[in-house]
Formats: sequence, C-alpha cells, structure tokens
Amino acid sequence: MRRGYRVVARNWRCTAGEIDLILVLPGAAGADVLVFCEVKARAGSEFGGPEGAVNWAKQRRLRRLAATWLAAEKPRGLVTVRFDVAAVVGARVQVIEAAF
Repeated sequence: MRRGYRVVARNWRCTAGEIDLILVLPGAAGADVLVFCEVKARAGSEFGGPEGAVNWAKQRRLRRLAATWLAAEKPRGLVTVRFDVAAVVGARVQVIEAAF
C-alpha cells in the first residue's frame, strides 16, 4: 500500500481455485494496472526460493482464475493485467513484478 496499490481482494476463491491477492495500481489517464499476485513462502532457502514453486502449471491456473475473476467483476475503464509473485523467506519479502 505504501507503493500506491489498493487491495481489491485477498484469498479470492471460486470452484477452480484461489488467487492470493488482487490489487490495483492507479495509472496515468485512468489506465489502471490490475495485479494478480501469487504469494509463496518458505522458512528458508535451502531448497531454492519460493518463486520457483510458481511453475508453468501454476501460471496457467492463475491465468485461468484471473480470466474467471475478470468475467465476474467486469472492471471498468482501461485496465492492464499483470501477474506478480511475492516470494517470502523468513521476514524478507521480494516482489517480482510481471513475473509471467
């Protein structure tokens, strides 16, 4: 929220699955960025970073879920869609914008 994001939904669910965070980043001339964010957490990085868990199958599922949300909510105005990953290791959070 410090970066200007507004939370639209947390843990949005439908029969096909769940989206961790749906956010809006206001853009110039009303062209908002709608961000679908997958949050992955690990206690440590011994076995690789949490972002590695967002493989092609997970990406495909998140795209499908985003399409379901967009069809249900019908956001108004100009909207750009982006998929981010928030990788949490211990107390450190790294956000990978436009991860896929």
